[in-house]
Amino acid sequence: MDIIAKYQEIKASLGQGVRLMAVTKNHTAEEIRPLLEAGHRLFGENRVFEAIEKWQPLKEEYPDIELHMIGSLQSNKLKEALGIFSAIDSVDRESLAQKLSLEDIGGKSFLIEVNTGSEPQKGGIMPEEADDFINKCLYEYKLPIKGLMCVPPADEEASPHFAFLKTLAKRHGLKELSMGMSGDYLLAVQQGSTCVRLGTVLFGPRKS
Repeated sequence: MDIIAKYQEIKASLGQGVRLMAVTKNHTAEEIRPLLEAGHRLFGENRVFEAIEKWQPLKEEYPDIELHMIGSLQSNKLKEALGIFSAIDSVDRESLAQKLSLEDIGGKSFLIEVNTGSEPQKGGIMPEEADDFINKCLYEYKLPIKGLMCVPPADEEASPHFAFLKTLAKRHGLKELSMGMSGDYLLAVQQGSTCVRLGTVLFGPRKS
């Protein structure tokens, strides 16, 4: 099945109100172009400089592209990130939130990443710190936080992690839930995801 047929099949399975973010890490502009030509505009990238190299020329052709940063953002790459990305979905620590609050963000929006599995090798605010961190981002740093994002542990059932994130978002009046990847996106949709992040299921295995 070609990428457009697969894309249309997935879109039909998501239903109303759920956005499909095509994750393009390690995929070339040539691989991405069929989706752009089909009218898709929401994409996610993990690394700042890969995004600049790949997406700056594409954004000149397609100025309405909505590009989200979904990987861990190093503070020293903040200005470059704000220059290329429409949104940062991986706000995960106070030092980053503080620096974002000092920047001219120009109408961009943010998600807070929650490390629902408390995995030391992953980014994301720890669950026990999440309430305080969300409040600080909203009320102390006055950031335009629209919702939450998570990546459940690969070796655990995803449902409890999705349920936790949904409850946490509801507690703070946050509407957007970026939950679900290629292996569990239908489950995430059932549990209230408003955006699924899909790479492998669209493009095939990621190149190293």
